[in-house]
Amino acid sequence: MKHIVLGPLLKGVFRPWISGAENVPKTGPVILASNHLSFVDSIFLPLMLERPVVFLAKSEYFTGKGIKGWLTRLFFKGTGQLPIDRSGGKASEASLNTGLQVLARGEVLGIYPEGTRSPDGKLYRGRTGIARMVLEAGVPVVPCAMIDTEKVMPIGQKMPNIRRLGIIVGKPLDFSRFAGLEGDRFILRAVTDEIMYELAGLCNQEYEDVYASSVKARATALSR
Repeated sequence: MKHIVLGPLLKGVFRPWISGAENVPKTGPVILASNHLSFVDSIFLPLMLERPVVFLAKSEYFTGKGIKGWLTRLFFKGTGQLPIDRSGGKASEASLNTGLQVLARGEVLGIYPEGTRSPDGKLYRGRTGIARMVLEAGVPVVPCAMIDTEKVMPIGQKMPNIRRLGIIVGKPLDFSRFAGLEGDRFILRAVTDEIMYELAGLCNQEYEDVYASSVKARATALSR
């Protein structure tokens, strides 16, 4: 429904371009690992691919109150996104299991390894949850770079700017050499770092080897 109703309109207004779409396997489970610059990343990445993409979205998007909450919930459900609790501990394990269920069905799972949107346009350290999912499910990873989406919809802005944006899809990454080692934290870090290295090469963002959430927390503390 999204492609039928909104697709032509969004493509006509924003004129998004994509390079390397053929790198996404035609069938079978696969993880799309994307940088995360804007709210609209989750709109345009699936829009420009032939296969449906399931994203794991924070549960707050599905529990809002009033008209705004209802519209947000409707949008996220309509675009194939699943609610997850990102508060850590058992919640993180539940998120992992949800992602594995998507892959077990042979679907395409979209993940933002940074865990949150970049606060300043830089690319930040990836969290190892993606590596655990890759190794447990035994699936390929396709790096996807969102280009200029932060200029279309900057953080905090309610209405988008009308301008072009793009997507660069890299070649699939195979981590089968690490099969059975999903319990080794050093392997998980190595796999995650390799994914982020490939992403950095595609998106041309400056890389910072710290978590984006730490940068956000520090900025919040300084603003008080």
